[in-house]
Amino acid sequence: MSSFSTSNIGLSQFYKPLERASDLDPLMDRIGDSKYVLLGEASHGTHEYYTWRAKISKRLIKEKGFSFIAVEGDWPDCYKINRWIKGLENNEKSIIDVLKEFKRWPTWMWANWEIAAFAEWLKTHNKNLQADKKIGFYGLDVYSLWESMEIIVKYLEKEDPKTAELAKKAVSCFEPYRERDSYATAFSYSRAGCKEEVISLLQEVRKRSHSYDHEPEANLNAELNSLVVANAEKYYEAMAGFGEDSWNVRDRHMVETLNTLTKFHGSDAKIIVWEHNTHIGDARATDMADSGLVNVGQLVREQHEKDGVFLIGFGSYSGSVVAGSNWGAKMQKMRVPEAIHNSIEYKLHQQDPKNKLIIFDEDTQLKEAFAKKTGHRAIGVVYHPEREWGNYVPSKLSDRYDAFLFIDKTKALHPLKIKPDGHLLPETYPFGI
Repeated sequence: MSSFSTSNIGLSQFYKPLERASDLDPLMDRIGDSKYVLLGEASHGTHEYYTWRAKISKRLIKEKGFSFIAVEGDWPDCYKINRWIKGLENNEKSIIDVLKEFKRWPTWMWANWEIAAFAEWLKTHNKNLQADKKIGFYGLDVYSLWESMEIIVKYLEKEDPKTAELAKKAVSCFEPYRERDSYATAFSYSRAGCKEEVISLLQEVRKRSHSYDHEPEANLNAELNSLVVANAEKYYEAMAGFGEDSWNVRDRHMVETLNTLTKFHGSDAKIIVWEHNTHIGDARATDMADSGLVNVGQLVREQHEKDGVFLIGFGSYSGSVVAGSNWGAKMQKMRVPEAIHNSIEYKLHQQDPKNKLIIFDEDTQLKEAFAKKTGHRAIGVVYHPEREWGNYVPSKLSDRYDAFLFIDKTKALHPLKIKPDGHLLPETYPFGI
């Protein structure tokens, strides 16, 4: 098998330029009729990753009829964006007003000007579409336990008083641990758990959700807030050492949420996912597999391969990023140092220090050249540039992704500078991703 090295200068003939939206034409052709397109990022704080994902998503929506975007964010917060872009919110409210409601650290991950601009585009695109054709924006993550419980109770008190009693019972089970506000700590001191209560709630909501017609997608909102509650217990119990690894619980939850969204939107739905590379790049092509970890990219490939799944990774050689020095810390603009010697990013820079698009299955030589495990940078919301050597995931790049966007020099995301609410939750445990 050919190794990927700076001597493979001939590989550059397979690299596509990446400077403007029209340079994505070969990628659109290769995506073809795929039902699932998963878009990564090598950090949660890089301008270009957000803007290129937006460019790709706009083309998928306009040219290929994609139905919704699902992101690595909390369901309740992202559902507010969904309502706004579909015109279900107060018309006087701006997208900045909506994004200011994102208070859980790291606020910059979604409360940023790049998302504001994309949401404005989505709202404009949706304006003249029928309600069932409007593009959605949803969060897949599992962290919003308290928020989801409060939403369920308030909603069910109006729509389904009988099931609201089940919701209140589930809330009362969790209530003694709210003050600690660290779910892992809470569950390590809790009783056997609230499993029976939350499973009963989820089953009842799923059974009766078809009758909830307070507003469009009300049944979906009720069901997925209930799902968050059901899986949050498993996640935080695992963090406390009482169950399946928390990473696997979290990624399986995100795929279960994705499948629920897909079912809701119908058999013709086409799905865009935005998450970190470490979630959307197939775990089997990394050392994650050696630790028994799975991820969203692997699970979606395994479950939906026949429908067409296309994974797109991102990376850069140097630049700047928004991150924190520890959990809950003040966000900072940090330098991203030049990639370490012999990493994927280093070698791509050495071959040709330009932005490039790589589609791996265009040529056997190209695919084989990227099939040897090589370090691939992953920056989390907690970042220490001085410890750069520890930020690389050994990856068979051409197995991990179907395509790769390399931006040689990147710049930091542009946050709205919203102050977090002070909760120091480990929301990107265990890898800061």
